[in-house]
Amino acid sequence: MRVKELVIPVGQKRWCPAAGGAGQHPITYARLGHTYGERRRGLVPKRTPADQAKVPTSEVYTLLRAAIMSGEIAPDSRINIEAISRTFGVSQTPVREALQRLEGDNLINYSPGRGYSTTALLDLQGLHDLFEFRLLVEPWAARAVAVDRLSNPGAQLLQEVEKFVDTAAPDQDLRQDMVAHDARFHELILTATGNPVIGQAYAQTHCHLHIFRLYPRDLYRADTIDEHRRIATAVASADPELAELAMSDHIKNSFGRFSVAFDVGAGPTALAHTKRLPLRLQR
Repeated sequence: MRVKELVIPVGQKRWCPAAGGAGQHPITYARLGHTYGERRRGLVPKRTPADQAKVPTSEVYTLLRAAIMSGEIAPDSRINIEAISRTFGVSQTPVREALQRLEGDNLINYSPGRGYSTTALLDLQGLHDLFEFRLLVEPWAARAVAVDRLSNPGAQLLQEVEKFVDTAAPDQDLRQDMVAHDARFHELILTATGNPVIGQAYAQTHCHLHIFRLYPRDLYRADTIDEHRRIATAVASADPELAELAMSDHIKNSFGRFSVAFDVGAGPTALAHTKRLPLRLQR
């Protein structure tokens, strides 16, 4: 089975919400130097055998992860190791090692007989369950760290927000950068609690990787930045009540933003399901 360049009509089973819009969309991802799609189309010079041996697993991992996140490699589709190897101009060894790392991220599954395949996108119930977990953990974490102005992570959080704002261009597809920023921001807070059990449980959800697979290219990211800034300011001011409230609002608002992915072609069943979700995640 060959790994195909994807042009997917909206409404088909494998439509990826990350493509956004309506009609047919060639799914691309331009943030990396050479994308998976560019390599598939032969727009990148082929590596010599000597160069192939020098390609690190981390490069293959980064390219594959970006292709999965952007939808260039469709959700719930088989991975052909030989085709990937040819596309990237590398041996099969770094491809297999990269797939094992992606399996740890829960972006790839391995099953005997079928081999490797990408995991399916979160469904609406899965998205709800993930955000309910976050709503239980993260407001508490924000409250816990919003103490002692001299030692809390408020300054680091504000620095992280402003660093992302300074590098974000409004006309660029920044989904991959947004994933990294969002993960760093929330992990700073969880790490500052000093509770490794909470941190490990949160890390094992790989929540930012999975929710951002639903992230439309044109989603208005300013809302997320404003909410992050509000949380960071409350923590820096050592205001635990405000920090907890700001984080709770952020989690609920984020759930609303990402659940919009299920409105397109979802039909009345999914909408009815949304209305039955517990009120603590409803606005």
